[in-house]
Amino acid sequence: MSEGQLPASQPIVEEDIESVRRLKDGYEQLRREIQKVIVGQERVIDELLISIFSRGHCLLVGVPGLAKTLLISTLSKAMSLSFSRIQFTPDLMPSDITGTEVIQEDKTTGTRDFKFLKGPIFANVVLADEINRTPPKTQAALLEAMQEHQVTAGGTKHVLEPPFFVLATQNPIEQEGTYPLPEAQLDRFMFNILVDYPDEEEELQIMKRTTADLEADLSSVLSGEEIINLQRIVRRVPISDDAVHYAMSFARRTRVQQADVPDFIKEWVSWGAGPRACQYLILGAKARAVLHGRYYVSCEDIRAVAHPVLRHRIITNFSAEAAGITSDKIIDKLIETIPANESTTFEDARLSKVLGASPVE
Repeated sequence: MSEGQLPASQPIVEEDIESVRRLKDGYEQLRREIQKVIVGQERVIDELLISIFSRGHCLLVGVPGLAKTLLISTLSKAMSLSFSRIQFTPDLMPSDITGTEVIQEDKTTGTRDFKFLKGPIFANVVLADEINRTPPKTQAALLEAMQEHQVTAGGTKHVLEPPFFVLATQNPIEQEGTYPLPEAQLDRFMFNILVDYPDEEEELQIMKRTTADLEADLSSVLSGEEIINLQRIVRRVPISDDAVHYAMSFARRTRVQQADVPDFIKEWVSWGAGPRACQYLILGAKARAVLHGRYYVSCEDIRAVAHPVLRHRIITNFSAEAAGITSDKIIDKLIETIPANESTTFEDARLSKVLGASPVE
């Protein structure tokens, strides 16, 4: 087997081909439904859907008023999932998120027992609105739920019903009244998505829609069970060893302690990305490939998800901040310097033709 080929033990199953088609169709339908409400923000919508089909959580960062909350609530309606919004404030307590145990009396027997009252975390889509406006103690209440998909209260574990996503919004940390998220909390988010201002034409459309008596009629596209099945399909997408090593290179070359890191990393980075970044690069690339109708991962897929995966996992130092160097600029330089092997197999090309996949950009 030549370098870059997939193992022969990964046969292409007809059922998987049909599932890829279903996922691609569901993705396009979801986009159409979301665009009934949200104007523009195509990159943001793409990255959000890639994260969801990869079974990951998302952090959306942008100034107030850019429809971050509306985008998330619209997405939950289009997927017919239960939705819960938690408004993070400085006085919010952890039990306000996870739930609390209360004493209830049985009126027939007179006995008293503890009963767990579920908090708003018990939903399929949880919107953590302005998550960095609450202290770290309350932010940490999400850690177990995001990682283990469960909540522990009074020594009892309460499982969260799948699919489960935490989609958090964050104001820029330079704004007053914000608490930066600890690195351990940030690392639980698969993607850090930047939400920017709309361009002039998009803003014109927003004004026309929001100042008229119009209400979008959203249709339900995917059920929770379908989403879970499609998430499994994403994880079954094959990936060559070359592509895995390419994804690993992005994380490994951000670690200052490594001997072979580029000079600009040593100059600008104080702390680099861990193994979880590699996992999310691969999963995100798999999801992107399938959403484009391809049943294999290309290096372009990895490059396309590098910014949202790595921008919150590369901690810049004082020298970078003084020079105006952001983590995004460091990722740009990594993309330029890391060599890519774009080899694909004959079977890759055959399957892409069967699926009618869009070409790799």
